[in-house]
Amino acid sequence: MALYVHKYGGTSVGSTERIRHVADNIVKARGRGEDVVVVVSAMSGETNRLVALAQEIQARPDPRELDVLLATGEQITIALLCMALHEKGIPACSYTGGQVKILTDRAHNKARILNIDTDRILSDLARGRVVVVAGFQGITEDGDITTLGRGGSDTTAVALAAALKADECLIYTDVDGVYTTDPRVEPRARRLDRITFEEMLEMASLGSKVLQIRSVEFAGKYNVPLRVLSSFGEGPGTLISYEEEKVEKPLISGIAFNRDEAKLTVLGVPDRPGIAYKILGPIADANIEVDMIVQNIAEDGTTDFTFTVHRNDFGKALDILRRTCTELDAREVAGDDKIVKVSLVGVGMRSHAGIASKMFEALAKEGINIQMISTSEIKISVVLNEKYLELAVRSLHEAFNLEQSAEAA
Repeated sequence: MALYVHKYGGTSVGSTERIRHVADNIVKARGRGEDVVVVVSAMSGETNRLVALAQEIQARPDPRELDVLLATGEQITIALLCMALHEKGIPACSYTGGQVKILTDRAHNKARILNIDTDRILSDLARGRVVVVAGFQGITEDGDITTLGRGGSDTTAVALAAALKADECLIYTDVDGVYTTDPRVEPRARRLDRITFEEMLEMASLGSKVLQIRSVEFAGKYNVPLRVLSSFGEGPGTLISYEEEKVEKPLISGIAFNRDEAKLTVLGVPDRPGIAYKILGPIADANIEVDMIVQNIAEDGTTDFTFTVHRNDFGKALDILRRTCTELDAREVAGDDKIVKVSLVGVGMRSHAGIASKMFEALAKEGINIQMISTSEIKISVVLNEKYLELAVRSLHEAFNLEQSAEAA
């Protein structure tokens, strides 16, 4: 019998009516003769409510106690969903992460899964039950409750699918699949029938919010086919799996973008060995992640050093650079927090030349200036002024004919 792991996010279980709808979906799966393990998030808004409660008591809540509090959100959902299934005559049993023994490390609020004991789940499935597991949480060897960080329910679902050797992990969400880009920016965006793990990982890291990055990494590592589906309607969704040679690969699968970027530049730094470390070392020490980096050498023996950070870290990074600028005898420090990053993603780039030039031509036709460029084997990213974001996405979508499928193109 086929085994599927279903995952339903907070929006999908945001009310008792929606929980009943999820139960209906599971009844249909059972009618197709499928075994079902379900992973659920807390009801939408519940985790934020619990965090706010904690902060009313303690400005910086104790990490261990915060995990104890946050884990209650999913516990509510698993119980309500099982009750809804019982009402429909479906035998079901709910489990917290600790009861299933989802073993994690001790990193409270951002724990990583080490092992899953599947005996209890397999026993229930053998008895014809639907198993409903709380996402986002686990337990340490010492019995302490942990949580997996933002989007952790996706990771729970993928980890369970890997441990149970499920046929697929179905991620039910408020969209009906992965699109060529955000339909709110480009109305002609097209749902993709399939995409590779590599492409999805790039898109997730570059700003696409459909799936959590760690869950895609986990799925790729253990070869767990993922399918993104809508909780609110029928449809095949988007399958995320390994690349198949027999499938003709499109040049570009999608356009991702990130509005949360800021750029910093140290101008006129003496060009000598170790200068990059002296600039970025203090940034790293402040736990600020750096994304794109560009260094330009001038004829006068100085260099301009530019890099991007998350917009939330802009002010902190700028203060650090101003101190560093004095120590390095640099000319000045400049910053810009009104930028965005737009990226083309596609495994087809590996075997086709001219993608970058076509991208730059499309942007040039619209009078859009490129400030920075970064590339990898299956990605090209550019930094632009944020006012050009929507125009850039739409022009690139048209230039690469992304509204058409590979077969139609």
